[in-house]
Amino acid sequence: MFTKIKQYWRVVRSPSGYFSLGFLTLGGFLAGVMFWGGFNTALEATNTEEFCTSCHEMRNNVFEELKQTVHYTNASGVRATCPDCHVPHKWTDKIARKMQASKEVWGKIFGTISTREKFLDKRLTLAQHEWHRLKANNSLECRNCHSPDSMDITQQSPRAAEAHETFLIPGRKTCIDCHKGIAHELPDMSTVPEWN
Repeated sequence: MFTKIKQYWRVVRSPSGYFSLGFLTLGGFLAGVMFWGGFNTALEATNTEEFCTSCHEMRNNVFEELKQTVHYTNASGVRATCPDCHVPHKWTDKIARKMQASKEVWGKIFGTISTREKFLDKRLTLAQHEWHRLKANNSLECRNCHSPDSMDITQQSPRAAEAHETFLIPGRKTCIDCHKGIAHELPDMSTVPEWN
């Protein structure tokens, strides 16, 4: 076995006796294009609502809640899908988020939230992770659709207009500071000190 490995290693290290450098370069380029195309295709396939709701944990819990909100059905007919709020649009941020999501795959494999009861038990922790992520990136995913510069404060209720003028536009707060529970039900907040 060791001899075979040595033999393969020798072949890989030695210059090609059969193929030209141009052929090997072109072959490497084509292999790179195929890899990159496959990688991006897989990446985009995981950025769909169908993919997100393909596991029952999401379909039966948070997706059902989303259907009851203005982000799902509204007068303008614009719908926010799971990736719109949970996956950044910028490529580097998207890759970082996908790497973080690998922990969610681990949870799926081991059934961390496989039942409604388990989901409700972990709901506050899951929500806090998402709130911290949004706070850290200045609610980037919200701002992909909602731009403070484009807001017509005069069209808002007096309470919303005052809050946006006081906190959002000067940049003292970010969307998630005030809009927790905008697309999903809030978890039991009785154990969170600032909510009591």
